[in-house]
Amino acid sequence: MGEVGKAMGLLISGTLVYYHCVYRNATLLSLFSDVLIVLLCSLAILGLLFRQLNVSVPVDPLKWQISQDTASNIVARLANTVGAAEAVLRVAATGHDKRLFVKVVICLYFLSALGRLIAGVTVAYAGLCMFCLCMLCQNSQFLGNCVLKRANGEILEQEAHIDT
Repeated sequence: MGEVGKAMGLLISGTLVYYHCVYRNATLLSLFSDVLIVLLCSLAILGLLFRQLNVSVPVDPLKWQISQDTASNIVARLANTVGAAEAVLRVAATGHDKRLFVKVVICLYFLSALGRLIAGVTVAYAGLCMFCLCMLCQNSQFLGNCVLKRANGEILEQEAHIDT
């Protein structure tokens, strides 16, 4: 899947989560349970359909497992992220780095004020939309450069044929 597909998938998923949480006034726990119910029912229907059609499933979902290395990698990344955030907050709280302290206080104050004005889900959705737009713009610039190079190449080839 290309960058455009990833951006569109993120935007569609984010829009569905935003709709579920804001317009339906539901929680993320409600969304999570709804998604699990839909997946469970879909898998049950597919299982019954495959059994009726005598279709053998090549992969047994009960045997799906992740490797020990993958699990360790996931936990290590999570621990590194939490540890880095904790270290930054600890240094800022002790006051040893005044600039970092001021930056943290300003960021926290800004987020607090923003949270009083706008719901957190709306801020997260706006951030997701901006992230997807950045991904699309980067990809469109790349595609635009390729199109321009092709167009310029074709023009140069046409001029070379006209000169000869």
